[in-house]
Amino acid sequence: MFNGLSHLHGIVDKKNSLPILSNILLEVKDNTLVLSSTDMDISIVEKLDCNVLEDGATTINSQILYDIVRKLDDNTDVEFISNDGNILTLRASGSRFSLSCLPKEDFPIIDQQNDGTNIKINSKDLFNLIDKTKFAISNEETRYFLNGLYFNLYTIDKKTNLTLVGTDGHRLAKSTHLIEQYIDQTLGVIIPKKTINELSKLLSDINENIEIIISPSKIIFFINNLVLISKLIDGTFPDYKRVIPSENKNSVEINREQLLSAVDRVSTIANEKSPVIKFNLMKNIVNLNTINNDNSTATEDIKLNYDGEEFEIGFNSKYIMDIINNLEDETIELKLKDGSSPITAEQKSNSNLVYVLMPMRV
Repeated sequence: MFNGLSHLHGIVDKKNSLPILSNILLEVKDNTLVLSSTDMDISIVEKLDCNVLEDGATTINSQILYDIVRKLDDNTDVEFISNDGNILTLRASGSRFSLSCLPKEDFPIIDQQNDGTNIKINSKDLFNLIDKTKFAISNEETRYFLNGLYFNLYTIDKKTNLTLVGTDGHRLAKSTHLIEQYIDQTLGVIIPKKTINELSKLLSDINENIEIIISPSKIIFFINNLVLISKLIDGTFPDYKRVIPSENKNSVEINREQLLSAVDRVSTIANEKSPVIKFNLMKNIVNLNTINNDNSTATEDIKLNYDGEEFEIGFNSKYIMDIINNLEDETIELKLKDGSSPITAEQKSNSNLVYVLMPMRV
């Protein structure tokens, strides 16, 4: 039961002014326990097998129930008894709790109507798409349409692609997967960041086909005995294809671990007020250097094969490390145009994964 509660507990808004939204709905019928939670934007409904002596339903505070079950031994049977709907008694081994309840009728109705475009995809494939792009989601509330991942479905040469894109205006992450079914339509929706984070948790430990249904205002994920329903962000996502540079002629192939370690060392000097690391590209060498507002400096050289234009370009140290960390090949490729244009970072093992990073003034 703990796993089920942990799935639902994550979306409950602990600071909500409506007490009922701090509760989980428990419904028992036909030897099935149905758990439901919602914050009015995201809802999760999960079914668990159980022994039912009498049908019934009530709601209980999510945090309290979660903490009680979390502290029980894994194999402990839990018994729920509700006599009048106002008090729920929970018994487990030698423990007994009497918990105040709110009636089922106060709990919002979760609409599971599932008209829309139907997609089937392996859970690991979707997890990887999310995992490689979610770090670039914006936290800036004024540009609300960037506060989620763009879920773009399109067909080229009768092959249907699913692309997920995240951007905060300074960096962009794009990952594409070819899905097995043919869908003769194009759609693009924005899935909120909170939904993405909860979905990532749900997908992290499973490997199976799941079903997704997309309508203009919501998206539904069917995962095992669990259903996640989420509102979509009502806005227009930027045309990411125009953001990805196509004329970056200067190419640098570099050892990923070596670059990551060098950036990490040099960034020791960088801070929030002066986060820039400068990349000085020269023949067969790149020099990394920074200076902070206290005039402390750091510099490091990396030898490589490079015979392109020589110039200096600066990046936010955290942003460049995020990108390097999300690439996996031993050797990665950086493509640059000049010292003031965005760069791309890619790897040969997965041409469908592309990162774009805007430079900072140096």
